[in-house]
Amino acid sequence: MSLHPSPLAGKLALVTGGGGAIGAAIVALFQAAGASVVSADRPGAPLPDGAASLPTDLGERTQIETLIAEVDRRHGRIDILVHCAGIARDSVLWKMSPEQWSEVLKVNLDAAFHLLRLCAPVMRRAGGGTVALVSSINGQRGKFGQANYVASKAGLIGLAKTAALELGGFGIRVNCVAPGWIETPLTAKVPEEFRERARAETPLHRLGQPEDVANAVLFLCSEMSRHVTGQVLRVDGGQLMA
Repeated sequence: MSLHPSPLAGKLALVTGGGGAIGAAIVALFQAAGASVVSADRPGAPLPDGAASLPTDLGERTQIETLIAEVDRRHGRIDILVHCAGIARDSVLWKMSPEQWSEVLKVNLDAAFHLLRLCAPVMRRAGGGTVALVSSINGQRGKFGQANYVASKAGLIGLAKTAALELGGFGIRVNCVAPGWIETPLTAKVPEEFRERARAETPLHRLGQPEDVANAVLFLCSEMSRHVTGQVLRVDGGQLMA
């Protein structure tokens, strides 16, 4: 297979969390690769350049249903789904409120289920599609003070593997990307000692950039990975090995 200069030419991609640092990098790279992109993010989130935007509270099932119906109505297809939206409400278990738990699970994991449930028929109708769920290495190792976040990211991995089994026969591939520490405006607020700890435990001795995650997502959503499904691609500079 030869490399195509526009590997996503003619594709319609739906990216949740397109207003965040990683989501915006994915949107920009997908557009450069030839895709038409619809970004879905919370009302008031930054709008990525050049992409259509549909404000959506991904913690609300009915809004996700409206989102998919509207994308299908406007475009008649959804070739690529990337669930990048995610929130954190950190606290140790004995101080975490039920609301903190539920808010994170709704946006990070429940939304992925609803998106897959609703996109699958659209992709089946078109004869196939690709899905990338953005998880985290913390979903594979655990993290102090992040029980809700870790549970949601671990759940994404199990969801992706099961969806890959169930949807593969329809030409739909489902994979996960699991970033390590990525430099974003959110991680910039974390005390420097934690940033340096992450750098020290990473064999490449550098911290990831949003573009590193976007490159991995592009690979998983293009024909370059046409025989890859049900996998977790870590983008962590080797951090999880430490």
